[in-house]
Amino acid sequence: VGISEPALRLFLSVLLGYPIAWIYRQSFYGKQQIQQHLFFIISGLAIGYFNYGFDLVHSLFTILFTYGVLALFEATEIIVGFLFLFNMGYLIGGYYFVGTEEYDLSWTMAQCVLTLRLIGFVFDTYDGRFPDEKLGALNRKAALRQRPGLLETLGFMYFPAAFLIGPQFPLRRYQEFVGGEYKDGPDTVIPSMKRFALGAIYLGVYQVGNMYFYDSYVLSEEFSTLALWKKLGYCGIWGRVALYKYISIWLLGEGSCILFGISYNGKKDDEPQWDGCRNIDAYIFETATQFDHYIRSFNINTNTWIAQYVYKRLKFLNNKYLSQIGALLFLAVWHGLHTGYYVCFFNEFIVMFFERDLINMLKKNPKVWDFLNQRGISELCFIIGKFYTIVFMGWCFYPMQFLKFEKYWKAYSDIYFIGFLVFIPWPILYKPILKTL
Repeated sequence: VGISEPALRLFLSVLLGYPIAWIYRQSFYGKQQIQQHLFFIISGLAIGYFNYGFDLVHSLFTILFTYGVLALFEATEIIVGFLFLFNMGYLIGGYYFVGTEEYDLSWTMAQCVLTLRLIGFVFDTYDGRFPDEKLGALNRKAALRQRPGLLETLGFMYFPAAFLIGPQFPLRRYQEFVGGEYKDGPDTVIPSMKRFALGAIYLGVYQVGNMYFYDSYVLSEEFSTLALWKKLGYCGIWGRVALYKYISIWLLGEGSCILFGISYNGKKDDEPQWDGCRNIDAYIFETATQFDHYIRSFNINTNTWIAQYVYKRLKFLNNKYLSQIGALLFLAVWHGLHTGYYVCFFNEFIVMFFERDLINMLKKNPKVWDFLNQRGISELCFIIGKFYTIVFMGWCFYPMQFLKFEKYWKAYSDIYFIGFLVFIPWPILYKPILKTL
């Protein structure tokens, strides 16, 4: 079919979530919790072995080590810090020893998902020591008041619909699910198939788009000879197509989570909501006119995880920009050792700094803000915003896709480093000029 064997195994594993979920709903749903845990452990391990063989031992070792330390010692600041460094260090070591110059689909991919799950598990155990009034809303909801059993922990870690690619969710959600607290929403087939269908559409668009907008052309000499406006247009559509690969696989994975029933998120207007494990909001993503819209709609659960376990816990720095830098640096290290990851998240920082600063400045001038929101002008702003977000999302994504310095440097030089010329001088050049107008 023209894709690598690891990629095909991963894709088949995501699809396997659906028959596994169907078997669970028919045979184990609502049964004793130990039966559910064992089913999730066995099916998750089977999927892991299908993809990574005996390299699966890395995930098992880190889970057992983390659980053992928390069983032997109280979850103090020192223990939390130690396990944080252990799990991140183990992941980085994996990147160092098995990483290549491309985006790797080795055991480190599942391990990076597991690393967040393990770190969240450690923090939730730590938060369980404090009364509710000392915790934020998200931390209060996830805090573990009692240490879970080993089978329960393994079932959570190897949950078959989330082990390889996510989404992230706390152990408390898993406990509520196997404990039968989500029985108000028993009909999972229709909402599951809706997400599956949407994922299939995105996958089809990606497959077709990738035939015309592909990496090697961006790095070719032919691309270098194009006019700048054509390069920027190609860059934007290329980046969009590349993102559809992630969106499609997340939607397919989310569909299986819904079919299991773990995505249940209460009722609204007496209708069950199935967005508890949602990782992409397609409507906000497709109508985005600001990068903030992308952040709110893309990789939702990972962004929520970062906010809950990294960004908000850097509050002691007393500076939101330092907290944001710390969170983005963590994300870059978590992704891998390639310089492209660090440049990509640097891009996110400078774009968001520019965008938020510009919007705040415009809002402080009521006449300008009212003018921009009047009929006709607001539609024009929407069109401009669409072009801005599509083009510069492609620009931001160059380092993430190409990873190696010489590749993304070549791509950036062909478009004259336009993004850096737009965003970096903002606070010292463009902003003072705008203020004088």
